Amino acid sequence: MTDSYRPTTDGVVTAVLITRRVLEELGHTVFIIAPDPGPEYREEGVYYFRAIKFRTYAGYYVPIFPSDKTSLIRRLNPDIIHIRGVAFMAEKGLIASHNTGVPTVLTYDTMVTDVIEQYSPIKLPKEVLVKLASIYLRQMLKRPNAVAVPTPSTGRELTEVIGAKPRRLDVIPTGIDTDHFTRSDAGPEIRRRYGIEGKRVMIFVGRLSFEKNVDLVIRSLKLMDDDVVLMVVGQGPVMEDLKAVAESEGVSDRVIFTGYVFDQALVDHYSCADAFVSASVFETQGFTVQEAMSCGLPVACGNGRAFTDFIVDGENGYLFNLSERECADAMRKALDAPPEVLKRSMETAQYYGLKPTTERLVHLYEEVIAAKKAESK
Repeated sequence: MTDSYRPTTDGVVTAVLITRRVLEELGHTVFIIAPDPGPEYREEGVYYFRAIKFRTYAGYYVPIFPSDKTSLIRRLNPDIIHIRGVAFMAEKGLIASHNTGVPTVLTYDTMVTDVIEQYSPIKLPKEVLVKLASIYLRQMLKRPNAVAVPTPSTGRELTEVIGAKPRRLDVIPTGIDTDHFTRSDAGPEIRRRYGIEGKRVMIFVGRLSFEKNVDLVIRSLKLMDDDVVLMVVGQGPVMEDLKAVAESEGVSDRVIFTGYVFDQALVDHYSCADAFVSASVFETQGFTVQEAMSCGLPVACGNGRAFTDFIVDGENGYLFNLSERECADAMRKALDAPPEVLKRSMETAQYYGLKPTTERLVHLYEEVIAAKKAESK
């Protein structure tokens, strides 16, 4: 049961699709329940609850009450409900669990307190919104049978900053397909397509929203040599704003906006680059960074949250504080990274491969189901 699903494009949707595919390959049966985006976007085999567009965040849908959540869960008869998110779909999942006795695992993917001021439909001072959100999260996260977080830093923030007290807390990242995200031979073709042959290419991949700090990377570009270009792969609500930043900084001829790219084409875009950059300190895992590392790219990332869990500055990547000078310096280091940094970067990506992460998730499912059965005796 997920707050985000296609046609929305974000890390939660990526995680849902990856998890379903790998669990099905292992022989499990997976049902997806999502907010209804309208008939033009519905997929066969997905169960939808009535929803409305999220007024303050384009591309998202909010399921509304009432719905047949309990009857649907009874009809599907699952062993476990896995909830992605903490909003209305999470509430529906917890209500269905209470009514049916099916245990729940909730994955906490998004630090909502970071973005609540920008996306809240209720306009209050930020400190008030953060306080209200923290109260809500403390109540929400004590109810699932287990809460999973993708990185240790996310777990510490939940317990030490927000004050949540889950019944059980496990660190289980969503796996990346390291066999798929392998450098391809299509890099030169992609460079020709965008007219950047002979350039040094930094690439960013992700949703274009304010919390990703792509504007900082664009501004930092003016501090770098003229042969360095930035490829921005993705789409989102601030794309036009970012184009305006590139124009105002005088680097619009060195920034390429590709729009949304997926599947093999995404691998090919990674493969045309010399290094990857992200100034986002919002990430709770950082899928695209790990994908880039798997494709053999050195990475330069903002010094915060999830990136500090798997990047050691100067060993398998480069970290920077959020200033133009430090961002530019880290990008230079990534472009000139020695072979040993690339080797350790790819080794790090293997830790986040599909097999080890899915094994941990299935083990959590089994223990939660067993504990629920023992509790019911």
